[in-house]
Formats: sequence, structure tokens, C-alpha cells
Amino acid sequence: MARNKRTLEKRMHIICEGAKTEPLYLQGYIDEYASEKARLISIPDLKYNTPVSIVRAAVRLKESDSTTDDDEIWVVYDRESVAKYPNALHHEAWDLALSKNIKIAISNVCFEFWILQHFGFHCAPYSSFDDLKRNSSLKKHLASVGVRDYEKGDKLLYRKIKKGIGHARQRAKALNKQSLAAAPHGTDKPFQVACYTNVNELLDAIDSFTP
Repeated sequence: MARNKRTLEKRMHIICEGAKTEPLYLQGYIDEYASEKARLISIPDLKYNTPVSIVRAAVRLKESDSTTDDDEIWVVYDRESVAKYPNALHHEAWDLALSKNIKIAISNVCFEFWILQHFGFHCAPYSSFDDLKRNSSLKKHLASVGVRDYEKGDKLLYRKIKKGIGHARQRAKALNKQSLAAAPHGTDKPFQVACYTNVNELLDAIDSFTP
């Protein structure tokens, strides 16, 4: 039996792994560049912190009576270290999302890799967020725009780095192309390559979203 459908406008739902950094950044972008449709773009406050649990939450949302078949659903999560999230876990999340037409914005190794692209073309791989924070130029770059002692969930982060968004989008495209081209034969998933972030594709989707 077909489930009930609300007679409302099409909506976009963005389910994030991070509880603060990603939602704050994305909400800042929406408020600035998509304010006229912000009421139809939601970032649910859900407490799931693995790729599989996030995708399953998205599937439940997609199959609930609170969405329509036309709604667009994204999940946003990090690759994290292989020790924390083995490839098998990522494969499960990836395959489930694609089978349900749920779109994925993944950063390898973490969302801060996307932030780095706001300041320059960065293509060095990192094994974890701690590795990136300790060994990349993130701290120096953020200090240059007034963000000192960076911690996840900085409410001023978006405002401080937004001038670099256009560059970040172009750098992410180039980076992903380079990473996939350099990957061993048969390695074609973002979580398998050295470094990757397609947050730019989510921003493009927000721009083009039409109720």
C-alpha cells in the first residue's frame, strides 16, 4: 500500500555526522545564499555518528510519512581513520545510500579537509582529524582570519572563511579528479582514495534546489 503523501512543496534534508561544525557551516551558507528557500532546507538535529547509522537514519526519513518521493536527501560524513571506520563499513553505507537514492557528501579524512581548500590547494593525505589538525597548515590558515585555538563547532567559522568558498569549490573538483586518477585500478570510491571532499557538490545542490 502506498504511504500517505503530504501535499507540500519539495524539501531538502541534510543529515550530518558532525553535531556542530558541519551544520553551522551549511546553515551559514544557506542563510547567505539560499535564504529565499531556507524554510524548505532542513538540517535535522540527529545524534548518529557512523556512516551506516547516518544513512539508515536517512532511509527512515525517506520512507516516513514526513517526506515525499520528490524530497532530496543528503548525508554528510567523514571518512575518519581506517581503524575507526573500516572500508567494509563505508561500503555498506555507500551501497545503501545509492540504492535508496540518497546523496553523499563525504570528506576524506574529515570535514576540516574541506575547510583547508578555502585557503589553498591541499592534497596531502591525513590518517585522522587529529593527524590533520596536528600536521597540516589548518591552524595557521585559520589564525590568519582570526580563528585561534580552533575547536569543532566554532560558531564564527563560516563567517571567517566564506570568502574562500569559490576557490574551495574549484580546488575540490581538481583534487577529487587527481585523487581518483591516481588511485589503484579498481579503487573508485571516495573513502578508498588518499584524499577527497565533495562538499562542493552539496553546495551546488543547495544552489540549484527548486521546490
